[in-house]
Amino acid sequence: MIGFSKFSHGNAPQKIPRQLRQILHQLPCEELRYRVLFPAVDFPGGQALPIHTGVGCTHPTQKPTINLHPSEHPMDVFDLRQRLVDDYERYITSFIKIADSRIDQLVQQAIQTGEFWPQPLLQLNPTFLPGGSIDSLVDQQLLHPECRQIFRADKSDTDPLGKPLTLHTHQTDAIRKASENKSYVLTSGTGSGKSLTYIVPIVDHVLRNGTGRGIQAIVVYPMNALANSQDEELAKFLKKGYPEGQSPVRYARYTGQEKGDEREAIRSNPPDILLTNYMMLELLLTRTEDRELVRSALNLRYLVFDELHTYRGRQGADVALLIRRCRLAFNSPNMICIGTSATMASGGNSLDQKKAVAEVATTLFGTSIESSQVIGESLQRSTPEVSLSSPEVISQLRQTITSQQEPPDDYETFRNHPLASWIESTFGVRTETDTGRLIRQAPQRLQGSGSAATMYRWPAFGDKSAGPPRRVYRQEIDFIRSPPRGTQV
Repeated sequence: MIGFSKFSHGNAPQKIPRQLRQILHQLPCEELRYRVLFPAVDFPGGQALPIHTGVGCTHPTQKPTINLHPSEHPMDVFDLRQRLVDDYERYITSFIKIADSRIDQLVQQAIQTGEFWPQPLLQLNPTFLPGGSIDSLVDQQLLHPECRQIFRADKSDTDPLGKPLTLHTHQTDAIRKASENKSYVLTSGTGSGKSLTYIVPIVDHVLRNGTGRGIQAIVVYPMNALANSQDEELAKFLKKGYPEGQSPVRYARYTGQEKGDEREAIRSNPPDILLTNYMMLELLLTRTEDRELVRSALNLRYLVFDELHTYRGRQGADVALLIRRCRLAFNSPNMICIGTSATMASGGNSLDQKKAVAEVATTLFGTSIESSQVIGESLQRSTPEVSLSSPEVISQLRQTITSQQEPPDDYETFRNHPLASWIESTFGVRTETDTGRLIRQAPQRLQGSGSAATMYRWPAFGDKSAGPPRRVYRQEIDFIRSPPRGTQV
């Protein structure tokens, strides 16, 4: 049921302005009230959220439903973006009342042409270069043998043993750097497995040093949501496959969410790994009731700051001083500092960016970080790189676009198609000129001046100055929307 003073959309209830509540009360049924509040919400099939209807509804005997299982109805991000823009346009135009007809005409024209909101940016998640497996690192004696059982892929209640876990090259590089007892920073994009680059070394250290010897690692997150997410991930690795209460490594979350008995339990029996946020870490160093936690963290081995790029300006200065205070409070002059981040520098090539990140990390951590201690992601192509000047490629592109044929059904045919290669080169990866490394492409617009289409010549149409016609965009989008199962582009 929807309340008239508050409504819930997402997680948090939102207050409805008094004027809107008066309007809602005048509507004949609750279905219409819901439509007013959430005009963008579609009601396909799926688990129903009951909304009672009454006299005056178009379908008084039916209950609209909200799909709570998006996997049953795959999201079309292009249509979602358009719906958001359309809704926002209706919202904007609902209160723009300009008396001067000339100004009003100019504003309305700007709204219709989309000048108030930017074109969507498209970027593909790249394929990461494989870097071996946990099992191979155990065989090389870089990791404790128990890591073979802890770090398994696809662990679940029905399959607690999971499967061997394959790592990306940048994850392996980070684990090797930790084995050299060196601090490091990993800069990589979303979905690249950054958390494993510090969780694996930390767990390995606890296994070698022994559990129950106080706090050996503190992992700091900029927000509680990230700490909560990591808490769930650690449960998969450290609890599944082991009898209850017999995990080889203990961890605990210590944020403002824990109250009373739960917090006292952590203080009286400190874990091996503590997940927290920087504000709580600050309080931990100053509060009398947390002195036991400080004592348990003496000789701390690892101090990790996730999402390092969020600490800038005054907050960055506060965190830099906090790290120095931790080094003193925990009597840990040689503790290993680890930072994970998205891109922290944008100028120059990847080598210049590593140097810039190393300088920032040195200032933040208060210990020397060299360029060799900045680890970037290692990528590989999923499609063969093709030349758009090749007559054969031109012919295939022309045939694909003019015939508007459906994307291939099987992965190999899709992967080797010239249009798939063009899509990956344009929206996925490119070769850096100075270093020869594969790096991510910058997000691209599909249409308009400076878009991806106008960056390339299109000899397939005999026009080297203009971008491709609209049907090319449609074909690109179709390829991206519905690749065969298992594709990486």
